[in-house]
Order: sequence, then C-alpha cells, then structure tokens
Amino acid sequence: MTDKRAEGRDESRGASSESMGRNPGGQGAGAPAVTARTEHSWPKAFDLMEAAVGRENMVKALKRVESNKGAPGVDDMLVSELRAWLKEHWPRVREELLDDRYIPSPVLKVEIPKPGGKGMRMLGIPTVLDRLIQQALLQVLQPVFEPGFSDHSHGFRPGRSAHGAVLEARSYVAEGRRWVVDLDLEKFFDRVNHDILMSRVARKVGDKRVLRLIRRYLQAGMMDGGLVQPRTEGTPQGGPLSPLLSNILLDDLDKDLERRGHRFCRYADDCNIYVKTQRSGERVMASVGAFLDKRLKLKVNSAKSAVDRPWRRKFLGYSMTSQREPRLKAAPEAVKRFKVKLKALFRRGRGRNLGRFIREDLAPVLRGWINYFRLSCVKGVFEELDQWIRHRLRCVLWRQWKRNFTRARNLMSLGLDEQRAWRSATNGRGPWWNSGASHMNQALPKKYFDALGFVSLHDRIRLS
Repeated sequence: MTDKRAEGRDESRGASSESMGRNPGGQGAGAPAVTARTEHSWPKAFDLMEAAVGRENMVKALKRVESNKGAPGVDDMLVSELRAWLKEHWPRVREELLDDRYIPSPVLKVEIPKPGGKGMRMLGIPTVLDRLIQQALLQVLQPVFEPGFSDHSHGFRPGRSAHGAVLEARSYVAEGRRWVVDLDLEKFFDRVNHDILMSRVARKVGDKRVLRLIRRYLQAGMMDGGLVQPRTEGTPQGGPLSPLLSNILLDDLDKDLERRGHRFCRYADDCNIYVKTQRSGERVMASVGAFLDKRLKLKVNSAKSAVDRPWRRKFLGYSMTSQREPRLKAAPEAVKRFKVKLKALFRRGRGRNLGRFIREDLAPVLRGWINYFRLSCVKGVFEELDQWIRHRLRCVLWRQWKRNFTRARNLMSLGLDEQRAWRSATNGRGPWWNSGASHMNQALPKKYFDALGFVSLHDRIRLS
C-alpha cells in the first residue's frame, strides 16, 4: 500500500466518530463520493472499501434496504430497527470493514416452492446489517463491471428487463433462426465455484479487503434448524450481491458465445441461443455444455434443456407463435401457475366483503400479471382468464349467501323474477356449477364486477 493510500485511510477513519444517523459512513478525504464511471476511468487499485463506506453511498444503501423491507436474518433484527442500531454501532462496524476485520453473520435458510410446484428453491436471508453492507458494495462494484457486460445479458442490470430479452428472442426467430438451444443450468446458485468466481471478480477489483469480504459472504454458513452449516460452493439467493456475482461469472459464457458469432439472449442463468437448423443446435448444445463444465464447473440440466422449436418452449414466461413473423404470447405454463396463485387467493377471500377483496387483494395481482405480459399479441387467453376469474367471484358470492332463502332474495334483488330465483336457489347443485350457470351470469354480469373495481385482463391488454 502506498503512503498516499494509507494517509487517505487514516483521514477516513478520523471521521468515523460520527454516528450513522448524523453522518452515515463518516466520509472523509479518503472516501470520495461514488459516481457512475466508465470501466476504464475506475482504476483497478481504487480504494473501493473507502468508497463503499462513504457517507453518500451508505445513505443510499440504507434507503434502498429500508424500501425493500424483507424478513429478518439469524439475529431477528427487523429492517425498521436498523437505523437506530446503526446510530450506536456503525462507527465500530465501519472501522472493522476498513481494517479488514468484519465477519458476516450466517444466512438464514428459507425454502420456497419453485414455480409450478416442482421442488423447493433454497434462499439464504442475510441479516439486515449484512444486507446493508452488501448493498453498499453493490453500488460501488456495479459501475466497475456494468460497462463490460454483454448487450445480450438482460438480468439484474440497470435499465434492462425481461421484456428486453423476450423482444430480442422474438427478433432472432423473425430473422429465420427457428431453432432454439434452451439451456438450463443445474442448481446454478448452489453450484457456483468460489475460486472461479473470485478470480473473475479480481480481474477488475484490486482492493484486497473487498475481495476478502466478498469471499467471506460466499463462505458464510447457513443456519438451518438452529445449526450453522458451512458452505464451500454456491452463492445463496437472497442477498443484494448475488445477482451481480452471477452476472460476473456468466459473463465468460456471454463472451464465448459472442466470439463464436451466436445469436443469444440471457437472463440470469436462463440462456437461449437461436440457430437455423436442428443439427447446428445440437452441436451448440454439446460445445456450450463442454465449455460450462470445463471453464466454469457448471452443469447443464439435461432434463430441462433442449434443442427445439421456440414455439414449443417458454422463455421468461413467454412463448410465441410459429408464424414467419412470430407473435408473443403468455406460455401455457405461466397461465397455469397464475391460476394456482389465484385459487389460493380466492380461498383466503371467501369470508370477506367482495368489493374490498377485489380492490385490495385481487386487483394488484391482476395488474402486476398483465403489466408483465403486456407484450403478448395473442389475446384470447386473457378473455378466457377473465371469464374464469368472474366464475370464481360468483362462486365466492354463492358460498357467502349459504341459505336458499338468502340466495333467492339476492337473485331477485339483482333482477331475476321470483319463480326463476327460487328455482335456481333450490336446484341442489354445488357452488361451482351454480356460479357458472345462466342465472348467476345474468344476475352478476361483467359490468357488476367492473363497478367493484375488477381489473379486466382482456380490456387492459387490448388498450395497451
């Protein structure tokens, strides 16, 4: 370390007497403000740790962690308690980070069902303090690596989204590349090799304290049932740094595909390569599999990967038609998963006021889903979903009415004549049959639910 660098660190430490609440990060002469820089204007030996704990960067990280909220880690500290805790303890934590003495806490193991209900996905929830430190590191590391990433990488990057990846995929098929090499990496986040990953990080990061801290985060144990299990590989999903680290590792794959001249798009560990023939697709599958195994120690999941037509596969929830100019559509699997999610929502809403349930619980879910699938040009599925959802809502009401007298009275109040209302109320059929029958459709038409705040998927996609 040069004298100048040591001098900057001493000045930076001198500012650490200020609490996080009054002067987060205690930025001194050795901690310049973090701004967006190009890859070449940020020297490899830059004091990244001073930048990470600088006041401006820490305030930004704290606000981000607070806005994200999230569950507590192994220490049970809530996000709402973090700011007050930092006022007392931040100077000590900051000095430990600058002196390369900070030891992260183990992550808390949490398992959630995978989409479609096939297996469980393992998450590692860091403590809120470690989430703060990881977020601060992310904010100074991202400008270092971001300019060098491939234009075909779309996941977890500023200004990019799944929509960009889907549109790029559609453009390749429209060019005549009507075969896809659909790659699925086997347990990617659980199999990341720490040494290979850290060697990629070290290509652009010269601050040894940052490198050692990242490795400590990778090797932090995972608490399961009160016992801490050591980790020798993998980067647990759940921390702010994990997405960036995954992009750093898989950037080698992107660069290799670009060198070969392939048309591809990648979102995190989901990568599709578009080719013109099945034979070339099979060659690409074999060569890419060998590259991943040899260079990155990653395995291709043969059960989920395939060389196939794009309209037979899904990519980020979307599929497409087989026309020469393909049109995007919601994949059948995505629609099926959405129905499963809605069924669980309807079960929770059985005893609630229907209007409040629609506005507070159902409408936000519907808006989120249709906003994601707004690129779809095949709109029939949205009309079918609308009908299915209204069927469910009628079923909720039929169950709430319970007694025959209540059902007949409500049907009459909604416009049915007395004879038909009583005949419908006493037909002996179950709730699902009745909620789809003509008497309930006539009594509770589309405009009835629209008035309660129902978000029509078909109307929204038609107007988008």
